[in-house]
Amino acid sequence: MNNFYRTGIDLGGTKIESIVLDSSGSQVFRKRIPSPQGSYTDTVNAITELVLESDNHVHEITKVGIGIPGALSEPTGLVKNANSTWLIGKPLKSDLEYSLKRRIKIENDANCFTISEAVDGAGAQAQIVFGVILGTGVGGGITINANPLRGINSITGEWGHNPLPWTNEQELNQNKCYCGKKGCIETFLSGPAVAKNYYKKTGKVLNVENILALSEAGDLNAQGIFNEFEIHLARGLAQVINILDPDIIVIGGGLSNISRLYDNTIKIWDEYIFSDRINTKLVPAQHGDASGVRGAAWLWND
Repeated sequence: MNNFYRTGIDLGGTKIESIVLDSSGSQVFRKRIPSPQGSYTDTVNAITELVLESDNHVHEITKVGIGIPGALSEPTGLVKNANSTWLIGKPLKSDLEYSLKRRIKIENDANCFTISEAVDGAGAQAQIVFGVILGTGVGGGITINANPLRGINSITGEWGHNPLPWTNEQELNQNKCYCGKKGCIETFLSGPAVAKNYYKKTGKVLNVENILALSEAGDLNAQGIFNEFEIHLARGLAQVINILDPDIIVIGGGLSNISRLYDNTIKIWDEYIFSDRINTKLVPAQHGDASGVRGAAWLWND
């Protein structure tokens, strides 16, 4: 393996994170800043500053990989399918290459997350890994023998914009997604969806962490929110298993830290999976919230 430093950037809805890995994959630098909201120019500038700071830390021009909440459209290279909607239709790759004066690689953030976990994380040694992001949005990525499956339209794994399966009429009509459709999985399983559901039940505006704390303290409304969440997660993942049949499903994003999900969801999904025996494992990311940014750095694995 060539001796060089890789910078990974994870562009999230609430934060931008950078990491520098050496040629062995060891972390030598990491930093996190808030994401600029609503401004494409500020986003480009923030990423540029993080990369240059990474370069300065190792006294070298690093190779840069970036995970984004969306994908690049072929053949235009413009961003599509981003829940950070100010990125949509923008030439992010070319603008950053101009700003940084080097070639960069951009990949969907869920693919970056899945690459990281398949290379040296919870999915290492597994043939088929389905990586799930449960955070500001809901995304997914697929690797086969640690290689990402991108698809001809660059939308492989985008289960968040499939409709939640086995829905009743109330579920189907209650949530409209930013993509313009109703009933998308993202409107049930994202952090904003949890907060919205709690608000509907109580009239109180709380974040996921506070709702979880209330649930653990015995609050019945909060417990009901997570009971529903686990049912929805089980149904959504059962559909994936019926189609993809992965060895392992690895969950990342802010909601991956909810420990009760793992035991409870696999008890529910039996009802929906078309098999007499389910060997698929459901686990949290080994690298935690660093998986996405590590995977972005691993885009330079050649």
